[in-house]
Amino acid sequence: MHTFPTQAVVLAGGQGSRLRPYTDDRPKPMVEIPGTGTPIIGHQLSWLAAEGVTDAVVSCGHLAEVLQDWLADADLPLRVTTVVESEPLGRGGGLKYAAAHLPDPAQPWYATNGDIWTRFSLREMAEFHAERAATATLALARPRIPWGAVETDTFGHITDFIESPPSPYLINAGVYVFSPEFTKLLPDLGDHERTTFPQLARDRRLAGFPLPQGAYWRAIDTAKDLTEAAKELATQVA
Repeated sequence: MHTFPTQAVVLAGGQGSRLRPYTDDRPKPMVEIPGTGTPIIGHQLSWLAAEGVTDAVVSCGHLAEVLQDWLADADLPLRVTTVVESEPLGRGGGLKYAAAHLPDPAQPWYATNGDIWTRFSLREMAEFHAERAATATLALARPRIPWGAVETDTFGHITDFIESPPSPYLINAGVYVFSPEFTKLLPDLGDHERTTFPQLARDRRLAGFPLPQGAYWRAIDTAKDLTEAAKELATQVA
């Protein structure tokens, strides 16, 4: 029986330019889901704590002090440390810098993008990761396409219309499990998705964990995403 990760990095430095005007005075993870009174990062930290995480490192960037002030005042269910890059290190460099502040570098850790709102079993994902002896595991989502799809027969007649069908492709859901050795494979500066991940994929050390059927997942990129998330939340509560 392996131990589940108890530490996590939350990447919360994004500009959130597509969420303006919400992000004019706050970083993207501080935007509230309408009707909940809680910013995205508050939902994330509650989820991480419920999944057994005791320590989180929040990597701040854009308007870092707004996020730090909220964290300082909030009644949080786990220990939180914040880090701010003195100069932009890129996604991979930023992840490495944040990971250096985890309490136990010899243990595995989770990471999540600060603009993801999701609920699924991280412990199941950690088991999946361990079973495959992976160095890194990505959660994979199948988002709904925002347009209606059209089905045709071979002759060219339209046979059906499907409203917002699931994508035929799996995408990186922005939630990860990393083995301890992953940290030293990250670049000091630059993007790990162009360097570290492709190398691990070539070595068959990168695993993909499809989100369980029915798991809630949404990336909050635009004002429309906020509205949709609020609607979905209302139906879940009802």
